[in-house]
Amino acid sequence: MCFRGIDNVSYYHLSPENPRYYVDFTGTGNTLNMLNARTMQLMMDSLRYWVQEMHVDGYRFDLAPALARELYEVGRLAWFFDIIQQDPVLSQVKLIAEPWDLGPGGYQVGNFPTGWAEWNGRYRDTVRRFWRGDPGQLAELGFRLSGSSDIYTRGGRNPYAGINFVTAHDGFTLQDLVSYNHKHNEANGERNRDGADDNYSNNWGVEGPSEAVNIVRTRERMKRNFIATLAFSQGVPMISHGDELGRTQRGNNNAYCQDNEISWVDWSLDDRDRATLELTRHVFAIRMQNPVLRRRSFFSGRPVSEDGVKDLIWLRPDGQEMTDADWQDPENRVLGMLVPGEATDEVDERGRFIKGNTLLLLLNASNRSRYFSLPQIDEPGVWRDVANTARRSPRTVKGDGVQLVAQSLILLCHERRRS
Repeated sequence: MCFRGIDNVSYYHLSPENPRYYVDFTGTGNTLNMLNARTMQLMMDSLRYWVQEMHVDGYRFDLAPALARELYEVGRLAWFFDIIQQDPVLSQVKLIAEPWDLGPGGYQVGNFPTGWAEWNGRYRDTVRRFWRGDPGQLAELGFRLSGSSDIYTRGGRNPYAGINFVTAHDGFTLQDLVSYNHKHNEANGERNRDGADDNYSNNWGVEGPSEAVNIVRTRERMKRNFIATLAFSQGVPMISHGDELGRTQRGNNNAYCQDNEISWVDWSLDDRDRATLELTRHVFAIRMQNPVLRRRSFFSGRPVSEDGVKDLIWLRPDGQEMTDADWQDPENRVLGMLVPGEATDEVDERGRFIKGNTLLLLLNASNRSRYFSLPQIDEPGVWRDVANTARRSPRTVKGDGVQLVAQSLILLCHERRRS
């Protein structure tokens, strides 16, 4: 509210019916009036200062659609975006939008212009619902794992336009996502009315902390599932602070007003926290080592090798390609994603494509184990289990398939035989 005493009418959106009140698209009491030249100048001067003088490399804009409301509608080609795009300084830095606000039509995932990245809220919701075991998630999951081409191809954008995440500063922490069915925000003083009600969470048997062996085992595996899914998805991964350490807010999903143990990070680690941290380091090291997990362009479904192998193949447990019926089966909760090493679009210093390892990602969100037949690869080699959320040590696969434990994930790498 700091500009109300200078020029209230110019700096803020005011209610046309009663200008003594503010239009609140943000949920924080007011909305900046980006139609005013001085308001826009203030923002642009501030953004440029932080880049040129403080050397930040980009911005994440909170409630970004509020900046694109020229009157009330969210404008994809709003004045704000035009000015950013033509600015010689700001057009060169990272621009990330939280693509929703609290006004009508405020959910704008996929509608930001070229040059912008967005928090992919659909990724968060789909991955949460899949691992919770909700029916009918497989088709949506396929899009999310492969970079959300259904969202970001519009306007010529690429997989890195999507910031994939499972948790953020708003909402449950990862530990709470697997420990609570409902928010517990009583400490905030709003009678538990604040914060999101739809969290797509699961406590796996008990609301809140538990020492029951079966519940703890399931919760820890589900945390590993979420982290590994994030690491092995196309797009830009984002981890919320402390999730790799098992941080909890005791079920509070709106802890912005809590400057105490609820919102602080506890850096002391027990064995469970160390295991989660070790898994996080491991799966993101795999991501860094394999260029096929970091594509700059979307999969096309076209052959990438002389033998006609496509750049992405979706498999069912019998090792055959998924059919339309498989995708549409609401009770299907098992999926295989095969990415050949030739599917990389990363090049070396001479412009030659860097061939990676062929990877097979297997996911099973059902409550029973499934045998998954491995595809036949023409190139001599062996399948190696490099990440498994149901067991720790990697191993070479013997036989024609693997047992995919209920509610678990496996990443297999086809390693060439050395002559």
